[in-house]
Amino acid sequence: MHARSCPCSLHRIAGALPTYNDPFGRVLVGGQYGSEGKGNIVGHIAPEYSLLVRVGGPNAGHKVFAEPEPEAYFHLPSGTERAPKAQLLLGAGAVLYPPKLLQEIATHHIDAERLSIDPLAMIIEDDDIDVEKELLAAISSTAQGVGAASARKIMGRGGKASPVVRLAKDVHELKPFIRESQPILERAFVRGEHVLLEGTQGTSLSLHHGIYPFVTSRETSVAGCLADAGIASTRVRRVVMVCRTYPIRVGGPSGDMNLEISYEELARRSGIDIGELKKTETTTTTKKQRRLAEFDWEQLRRSSLLNGPTDIALTFVDYISKTNRDAFRFDQLNLETLRFVEEIERVSGVPVSMISTNFSWRNVIDRRSW
Repeated sequence: MHARSCPCSLHRIAGALPTYNDPFGRVLVGGQYGSEGKGNIVGHIAPEYSLLVRVGGPNAGHKVFAEPEPEAYFHLPSGTERAPKAQLLLGAGAVLYPPKLLQEIATHHIDAERLSIDPLAMIIEDDDIDVEKELLAAISSTAQGVGAASARKIMGRGGKASPVVRLAKDVHELKPFIRESQPILERAFVRGEHVLLEGTQGTSLSLHHGIYPFVTSRETSVAGCLADAGIASTRVRRVVMVCRTYPIRVGGPSGDMNLEISYEELARRSGIDIGELKKTETTTTTKKQRRLAEFDWEQLRRSSLLNGPTDIALTFVDYISKTNRDAFRFDQLNLETLRFVEEIERVSGVPVSMISTNFSWRNVIDRRSW
């Protein structure tokens, strides 16, 4: 018996599914509580990519070295200036505050040919910011309206009695940038182009896997980032998990950290002036002082299980010893740091392939084989 052809086959409706080359997707996520130095790592690798994708919202600020002043990115991918020829994409799962986004677009001189914004990305209203300031102070929320807007997107599905929802496609000022993200991603993967998806915050702040209620309003692991961007997991070849030598949480009632330490103690260990440490450890978004803690090995193990990284990027190794700032090769790091790296590789089961010795994308020891 001959098989009957389906009258509504994919060929007849939309053409055959594309044949992909080897997957060139990379995902970068934070392995701790955020502020791991993801922007610094993105600044180092961004020139290798032709499409930069970001998800999340303006509650996460990624800082990238630049002269005379560092650059802070709240919506745009952190490699925007470092990779000026790369296309930029904000996925459907992004949450956007138009005044802040438009200011970023103007600051970095981004035109509509370069930046694409998915029409279904959610819009933050001023009322969302006010709601979070009132309701979420008890967890030291950044109060940028991301969670409140996300809640409205969920609850606004019921008609007239539901909250009013605006999506990116409904904002007049954003119309030149509005394009569906799936065709852009599909075209990039079919052509075998290198795509970098930049996650925000850290795995331990995951809405589902962090310590509730001291969590953010989205899933911050690799799986959540891929879902927000609309990228299939089979399109990804490398997952880079960024960890810092001394994890941080924002100051205030923001949840427990194992073995907190003082700035005085870190200054003594590292040899870095305490004033410099406090200036460095001020949050990009809210300008609050961060709290510091010893490296948490159980957190590393758990984040590795959740994300399945192929590589670890280790940052702030100058906090182990200021002398590491003079290291430009792996063997120039001090002995304590070499042993620390060895232990991270043993616990995580994957190589530490990038090591940041100072706040500059130039100060990254690159041990990658890809």
